[in-house]
Amino acid sequence: MNIDRRLMTALALAGLASGCTPTDATFGNAVRQTMAAQVVNPDPQYDTAIPSTEAAKAGAAVDRYRNDKVKQPDTIRTTDTKTGSPQ
Repeated sequence: MNIDRRLMTALALAGLASGCTPTDATFGNAVRQTMAAQVVNPDPQYDTAIPSTEAAKAGAAVDRYRNDKVKQPDTIRTTDTKTGSPQ
């Protein structure tokens, strides 16, 4: 009797699983299209060469980074908040 109950439960679950909606061949195309739209050009070809950097400045920046003496950027205020009511 115990085996019959397990068999019936397995058959019922198999029947329920067969009623699931099959995945469509185009499933996920919207996500792939959105991802492709966010990529500007994965292999850009430029007419001009990349401008060179000064080796002394680049070396000094690396030294500052290694010695933990990085120059902090200037702070920029993007908003002005004022309190109180307009008069």
